Amino acid sequence: MTGIVSRSFDSADETRPFEDAKGRLDLITTDRGAVGRAVFEPGWQWSKHVKPIAGTDSCEASHVGYVVGGRMKIVMNDGESLEVGPGDFFTVQPGHDAWVLGDEPCVALDWVGFGDYAVRPGG
Repeated sequence: MTGIVSRSFDSADETRPFEDAKGRLDLITTDRGAVGRAVFEPGWQWSKHVKPIAGTDSCEASHVGYVVGGRMKIVMNDGESLEVGPGDFFTVQPGHDAWVLGDEPCVALDWVGFGDYAVRPGG
């Protein structure tokens, strides 16, 4: 085992596209778990562009992440909501929807919830 590892999301182990070409998840698998970089294009919304892939009523992933660029609104099933933007760290429990705010892609890193995120059935 090496003491130092560097990987690029531009050469991810796996890329999972969202519906309607509204973004993608680039996933790197490490010995400490999966780490993902998601690029959510303007107009992306979980309930429109990932729900058909996940097959659940709302996002059932837990997230621990960091927003690199762009803005997103996250709304829990109970109505609690939060907006995140560049430089924000966030945690989100299962049971939510989310969408991009504005006309800039939202880019986020997540080291908890993206391992099983946007996995197509049988994939």
